[in-house]
Amino acid sequence: MKENKDNKSEKHSGFKEARNQMVSSQIIPRGIKDERVIAAMQTVPRERFVMGEYTGCAYEDRPLPIGMGQTISQPYIVALMTESLELSRDMKVLEIGTGSGYQSAVLAEIAKEVYSVEINSKLFDRTKKILASYPNIELSNHDGSIGWEIYSPYDRIIVTAAPSYIPEIYYSQLKDGGIMVIPVGPSSWSQELFKIIKTAGRVKKVKLCEVAFVPLTGKG
Repeated sequence: MKENKDNKSEKHSGFKEARNQMVSSQIIPRGIKDERVIAAMQTVPRERFVMGEYTGCAYEDRPLPIGMGQTISQPYIVALMTESLELSRDMKVLEIGTGSGYQSAVLAEIAKEVYSVEINSKLFDRTKKILASYPNIELSNHDGSIGWEIYSPYDRIIVTAAPSYIPEIYYSQLKDGGIMVIPVGPSSWSQELFKIIKTAGRVKKVKLCEVAFVPLTGKG
């Protein structure tokens, strides 16, 4: 029994070291400055959110498959999207596309409330168990292309799958003065990540970078 505990402790220590290395070599050098985002990336155990055979790759600078045609985003993109939201502790965030739950957990380390929607029921069931330890995350298994109106409006919206155009309903569920971060494009080879700021009913779009996300699905 002692050997098993020691092995578990060594494994945990190894992941912690890899996580700190990820932050120091992938996140900070690429321009992430928000200390809250950096702290969240150092805290959330990414190995919990990947499939077993990819556990050893958890802190590599790349997306990884999580089954059912979905992926967990590379750590830098998670950090970039999170920083671009300009979060504070009193904010309510809508996440479209729970996926692995990793982005949800990072958001929950910073924001007051996270409402996350996943359309795939099997993925939802798996991720719900992983995120059970986060009391400020509320999950729903429904079509995220129509948002989550019951808790709207939101201070921030983050979309982790790419529509070919931005659904109008997202604008209506975003507070005035709110920020939305969303990838947009018809295919994974021609997508752009946008930061959208809503002010007095008008929106300002700022292109952040080119990205490759799975497509957003749903009737909206």
